[in-house]
Amino acid sequence: MIYRRASMALTLTSILALPAVGFAAVSPEEAAKLGKELTCVGAERAGNAAGTIPEYTGKYLGEVPGWNHVPHSGGHPIDPYASEKPRLVITAANFKEHADYLSAGQKAMFEKYPDTFRMDVFPSHRDFRYPDFVCERAKKNALTAKVVNDGYGVEGIGHNLFPIPKSALEVLWNHQLPYRDWTEDSTRDIITVGASGTTAHGRTRGQCMAPSNNPNETPVTEGLSAYCLTTTILPTRERGDASLAHEPYNYLTSSRTAWSYNSGTRRVRLAPGYGYDQSLSGSGGAMTIDDDRLFNGAPDRYDWTLIGKQEMFIPANGYKTEVADLKYDDLLSKNHPNPDHLRYEQRRVWVLEANLKDGSRHLYGKRRMYLDEDTWHTVISDNYDSRGNLWKYAVANTIYHPDMSAWRSGASFYHDLNTGNYVAYNLTNERRLSSIINRGDMKKSDFTPDRLRAAGR
Repeated sequence: MIYRRASMALTLTSILALPAVGFAAVSPEEAAKLGKELTCVGAERAGNAAGTIPEYTGKYLGEVPGWNHVPHSGGHPIDPYASEKPRLVITAANFKEHADYLSAGQKAMFEKYPDTFRMDVFPSHRDFRYPDFVCERAKKNALTAKVVNDGYGVEGIGHNLFPIPKSALEVLWNHQLPYRDWTEDSTRDIITVGASGTTAHGRTRGQCMAPSNNPNETPVTEGLSAYCLTTTILPTRERGDASLAHEPYNYLTSSRTAWSYNSGTRRVRLAPGYGYDQSLSGSGGAMTIDDDRLFNGAPDRYDWTLIGKQEMFIPANGYKTEVADLKYDDLLSKNHPNPDHLRYEQRRVWVLEANLKDGSRHLYGKRRMYLDEDTWHTVISDNYDSRGNLWKYAVANTIYHPDMSAWRSGASFYHDLNTGNYVAYNLTNERRLSSIINRGDMKKSDFTPDRLRAAGR
């Protein structure tokens, strides 16, 4: 299959020609940089020469200034940077001056919506840090963790496996397995905004458990990495439908197993091939299952290339998008979210590209993903169709959450550049509670087919 490569002006720290699969094991001398010139998970501690990326401080652990959070309560966040003003405003009139710091999708948004699309770039902050045990595990992983079975799986201590990555698949697995939620119970809104401004509402409840992120245990990459039960609340015609997924550490030896419950037939069935570009519950067909977190699941349908690192304007410290007093009518304007409620910062990102393998099937012929070096979360993905044309621009908001002392994905936006529609995903602003994080009240027996049937009723 042949694709037309999109042109993109990049200022790269490096261009790496690397094998698709390799061992992470770095030398003890390299690993000793973690916690020194590198942060404990591998980001460059120093700021940039221009001063637009600050030095990493990590001065806050398990707290966000001004957020008087009741632990594990599902309380909505506050914005610790609410008083700040943008240091740079990018519009259709000047975006070409900043093209080296923009993705192809961002540039396309300026071209498609020149009168309304805007990026407010705020001062960058690198103020939060992981718990010590996460740092200790990352350092051990740097010396011992590895990719196995042609990229289908990994071996190591649970999460943050490759703080000093040497290959594309190591970077991808860093995205797949950062330290994040151990348990999560979240009722989230999914709103599709049509090109004319009309809206269609979806809502799901997701109950998920990732044992590798249990702060009370030392995880190993054996068996299952995560369990997730999703129940559809809206649209009404799908109410009561549900799905259950078991996520492995190794997609070759323990493939993702999933079941679906249909509220009409009241039957639970295995869902073979669950994932990839199948429709995501509650999205009305506008999102694929592997759009969630901008990519998830087995990497086998793509050839992966690590392009390198670059500086870029990305969503970061996006508390203003998550606050409870922000109403959907204010956030979800026609064509794209209201720029008044989005925050961008200048950061370093890892650039990862996936090209669909010959003989493999997926709606996206190519994906280019951008991972924040401080968090390993993918925050932007430019997705191309089978002809090599840019099709969708996806962006994920992230915040540091005190209940896990780590970063988590919040509101995400998926723009269809052909139709002009976009999906706002993972919204909780108008819910009584935001996500309930790390309450620790879930167990493996909560994620069985029998439990799926009960949840859907």
